[in-house]
Amino acid sequence: MNHRTSFYFSLAIAACAVLLVPRATVAQVTVSTYHYDNYRTGWNNQETQLTPGNVGSPSFGLLHKVSVDDQVDAQPLFVPNVTISRHTHDVVYVATEGNTIYAIDADSGAVLLSQNFGPPVPYTSLPGACGNNGPNVGINSTPVIDTSSGTLYVITYTLEGSQTYTIHALSLSTLTDQVPPVVISASHKLANGKQFFFNASVQRQRPGLLLANGNIYAGFGSFCDINANLSRGWLLGWATGTLTPLSASFLTDREKSSPDAFFLSSIWMSGYGIAADPNGDLFFVTGNSDYSGTTYNRTTNIAESVVKVNPALSRLNYFTPSDEISLDQEDTDFGSGGILLLPQQPGPIPNLAVAAGKDGNMYLMNQERLGGYSPNVNHVVGTYGIGGCWCGQSYYVDPSDNTARVVSSGGNSVGVWKVQTHPHVALVNVSSAGINSGQDPGFFTSISSDGNANPIIWAVGRPFDRTNNVTLYAFDPEQGGGGSLTQIYSGTAGNWPNLGGNANLVPVVADGEVFVASYKTLDIFGLTGTRKK
Repeated sequence: MNHRTSFYFSLAIAACAVLLVPRATVAQVTVSTYHYDNYRTGWNNQETQLTPGNVGSPSFGLLHKVSVDDQVDAQPLFVPNVTISRHTHDVVYVATEGNTIYAIDADSGAVLLSQNFGPPVPYTSLPGACGNNGPNVGINSTPVIDTSSGTLYVITYTLEGSQTYTIHALSLSTLTDQVPPVVISASHKLANGKQFFFNASVQRQRPGLLLANGNIYAGFGSFCDINANLSRGWLLGWATGTLTPLSASFLTDREKSSPDAFFLSSIWMSGYGIAADPNGDLFFVTGNSDYSGTTYNRTTNIAESVVKVNPALSRLNYFTPSDEISLDQEDTDFGSGGILLLPQQPGPIPNLAVAAGKDGNMYLMNQERLGGYSPNVNHVVGTYGIGGCWCGQSYYVDPSDNTARVVSSGGNSVGVWKVQTHPHVALVNVSSAGINSGQDPGFFTSISSDGNANPIIWAVGRPFDRTNNVTLYAFDPEQGGGGSLTQIYSGTAGNWPNLGGNANLVPVVADGEVFVASYKTLDIFGLTGTRKK
């Protein structure tokens, strides 16, 4: 197994699970980060319990509905065999906008622990009263877990005199701080040599956290592009264990001035996590800058771009679409979607990546030479229309031909794309299906399979009618014909009354169960008539 492929398969696997009735003994997977791994594939290939046959039967459905204190924008995380109060549990960790972390027993739905980390920031207290969120802004991004040390890293947002971001390192067993938490601050030089300081009142910490290189990394954007004279895209990092801030930071926009005092180039990606390759290099996508369309600069203002930086946060490479000017002018953020790194492929371009944004173009790129910028042509591997993407792609290997697939989720459509590596590298659409989803276009998916066998594509649709319910879907990519995916399940998976802010919900599949966190609830789905020890 080559280095890059082994990196993908390095999902933390616990020892052995106990017997289920009537299910067999299986290994248990750990979901410790956004979209399962640092490539952000969204693929759990250790799922032996759920198959297209039983998910499509009456035996699959809602098992537990667990109440939490506020809206959940973060993806749930799952760790098996955690000792809490001298008992061992398979635990789902849920972080809310109320600044509360919950440890929930995955089998019974019982709340084992909860800890609150201070009063969240009411959106009405934010400059401009941005409504693109719930009434509170607390934990907005997906935490990350270091299983080797039993530590959950999370960033909270509190109002205690002023808006404050704080990074915590919490024990998985107690949810208490293992080292003193650190208030987030930073500064960076602008192009004119002046220091620009991080301002917590105008920066939004939305992308999922990344654990790589012995560090925790976090990206920051803005609240609804309000106070764009003060807000810019930041990438910051802290050492694991001590939470010592990295000496370097990355600022996407270092312009000294702009026609409209409008800066940004935010890192937000609809909550998608910053990605990392096996070398520890980081990848993310930026959003719009000044609506004049005149301030893009490949050195000082990397707006509307995929950006690659090294572990020390120095830029290595980038790709900016040729229509960058109009993207800025029309607020058509490329950065509304995240970047997926494909595990190594055969053929002339082994290290590929895909990203899409509001305009619905999904770009296939070479990770080593992303494409740079030309106002005339995009120097990428391929461009594909998927529909507006406040979303992010997923990945799996199909058992029919043992060839990689990219799953897109732009507009209201799940699309499956075969990764063609010969005679030239391309994506070929092989199947698709529509779902009911409202708010902004796009949604999020994940994949489960047993090795490559029995793949299931899972999706959560945003609220689309007066009920404000969100919907869990499951599709069998091996059934159907004529390019159509076969839907095998759909059901209500919580509620989302905050229609001003997208339900960027990611379904998490682990150990025979599916977890969907939404407004004040965690819904746990699985097979009825089964039990664990």
